[in-house]
Amino acid sequence: MKTKDTVREVLDRLPDDCTLDDVLYHLYVIQTVGRGLDDVAAGRTIPHDEVSRELRRKWQQAAAG
Repeated sequence: MKTKDTVREVLDRLPDDCTLDDVLYHLYVIQTVGRGLDDVAAGRTIPHDEVSRELRRKWQQAAAG
C-alpha cells in the first residue's frame, strides 16, 4: 500500500474530532509494526528464550552487585 493510501485510510477510520497528535500516533504505530514485520521476514529477530536468559543473567548480576 502506498503511503498516501495509508494516510487516507487512517484518516477515514479516525473520528472527525481527532487531533493531529491522534493522527501522528496512529501513523507511528502503523510504521513501527511494519518495520517489525519486515524484521521478522528478514530474520532479524531474537528468540524469546534467548532474550529471557539474557535478561535473567543481567538481573542476577545487578542483584549480586
